[in-house]
Amino acid sequence: MINKKVENVQQALEGVADNMTLMLGGFGLCGIPENAIAELVKRNIKGVTCISNNAGVDDFGLGLLLQKRQIKKMISSYVGENDEFERQMLSGELEVELIPQGTLAERCRAAQAGFPAIYTPAGYGTEVAEGKETREFDGKMYVLEHAFKADFSFVKAWKGDEAGNLVFKGTARNFNPPMCGAAKITVAEVEELVPVGTLDPNQIHIPGIFVQRIFQGQTYEKRIEQRTVRQKN
Repeated sequence: MINKKVENVQQALEGVADNMTLMLGGFGLCGIPENAIAELVKRNIKGVTCISNNAGVDDFGLGLLLQKRQIKKMISSYVGENDEFERQMLSGELEVELIPQGTLAERCRAAQAGFPAIYTPAGYGTEVAEGKETREFDGKMYVLEHAFKADFSFVKAWKGDEAGNLVFKGTARNFNPPMCGAAKITVAEVEELVPVGTLDPNQIHIPGIFVQRIFQGQTYEKRIEQRTVRQKN
């Protein structure tokens, strides 16, 4: 069986260069590839286009790349937690493409499955559909949306084996699965990397065929995006 394990994040990111298009899994700060993001910051990769549901917060997640002006364009759905993102967007420093959340997921899934495009009703009759092909199916109008084309996809799973099979935990099973195999190279970082045969085949969420490189992350802060607590009586 092919062994897709690499020893560290440095090896995992070999080939990443300026001006590439990168997919990054996660939802808010949940299930984000923290180690891969930290390495991108360290390498000072510039001019990248990031496809991610969120843009992190000011000092964590993709917010770290925004701080250093490493991102040229953000393709996202929800970006309301990042003041630096807002500042760069309003000043024209950052190109932004906002996409309905379901459409973002399906454009990832289309790329994963090898489909060139999808039709979706989301956004018809709004700015989202401007300049795009529309078509009627069974009396309802749909917008043509093209599958994403990315150079690298960085995802984070709870557990994986050396063949690249992945298991996600809880709400981290969000944008990570559809981004697996949706780029030329998928890099998975996991909290626990186990030998092949350790995982229950019935519990595997993503088979290893969708993953090219896998490594065990060193540290995970797992920060809470918005902490809401009840005041003590």
